[in-house]
Amino acid sequence: MAPADSGDPIIRLFHVHKRYNAKKALLDVSFEISRNEFLFVSGPSGAGKTTLLKLLYLGETASEGQIIIDGLNLSRIPRRRVPFLRRKFGIIFQDYKLIPKKSVYDNVAIVLEARGAPRKTIRKKVRSVLRTVGMEEKRRALPPSLSGGEQQRVAVARAIAGDPQIILADEPTGSLDAESASVIFDLLREYHRRGATVLVATHDTALIRRTGGRVILLEDGGLDVATTIPRLPA
Repeated sequence: MAPADSGDPIIRLFHVHKRYNAKKALLDVSFEISRNEFLFVSGPSGAGKTTLLKLLYLGETASEGQIIIDGLNLSRIPRRRVPFLRRKFGIIFQDYKLIPKKSVYDNVAIVLEARGAPRKTIRKKVRSVLRTVGMEEKRRALPPSLSGGEQQRVAVARAIAGDPQIILADEPTGSLDAESASVIFDLLREYHRRGATVLVATHDTALIRRTGGRVILLEDGGLDVATTIPRLPA
């Protein structure tokens, strides 16, 4: 993936609200994310970080407001077009969401199989991304036999296999030790350098300071502040 022009926004939110019955999960959230930006969404548990990410790939729909992804208004996309929208995204979950009875190879290949890619292309791409995340030698292993850090590397490989424009990472290091967390962030930064827009939801302020970048801070579902934190010297 070649670096893209970073001048125009790839994600826009206008006065977005999300309610679950009487509970307000997001309240009047508006901001933009530039193409090829590395951005954090931070805030305490329950602030609305996961809900926000779900709204971007239509895992949930907004109660009010508008969300524009790469020029597409999510409120106007027909249901049949949702799978094509989601091809723009690579999604990394805190709990990995790997299929326990499928091998590492098959967990990554499933993304490309769903797109109808030729078997030869799938084999080449899966081996390539597993090599990138340091998991090629464990391609035949089942997820339950792997450590948490290894499972998250597989989840990163699955997310990047389709060369997404946007990578969403929901607390990707929340259950990892410091060394494994560092590896995951290094992988995210590498794909940002290759041109992806990266949005990381995290409450880990130490990792934010280490990485640096713009931070959207949520508090009780609302946008509290947007700021830029410089990266700490190595």
